[in-house]
Amino acid sequence: MQFQVSGHQIEITPALRDYIDARRERLVRRFDQLTSLNVVLEVEKNRLANRAEATLSAAGKVLHADMVDNDMYAAIDGLFDKLDAQIRKHKDKRTTHGREDIRNMA
Repeated sequence: MQFQVSGHQIEITPALRDYIDARRERLVRRFDQLTSLNVVLEVEKNRLANRAEATLSAAGKVLHADMVDNDMYAAIDGLFDKLDAQIRKHKDKRTTHGREDIRNMA
């Protein structure tokens, strides 16, 4: 899986990169057909907030999520929680799509 982290108005430290990589591993364990992940971290100086957004390409689907919080690590956690929920929903649709019709016909 391709993995890219970039920052706007923030330097991506090794600690932030390692933290994002650890969270990315959870997504890979949940769904192995992920092709790329692009994470953008941003500090919004007007609102004194940290923003994390990500675009994830999976088999047949492009997922996007974003999260704003006062703490960058909390924003990253919320971001990956949203992506995890979207992956679960996508994976469930892929595995059950069309099978309910077959069961109801029997």
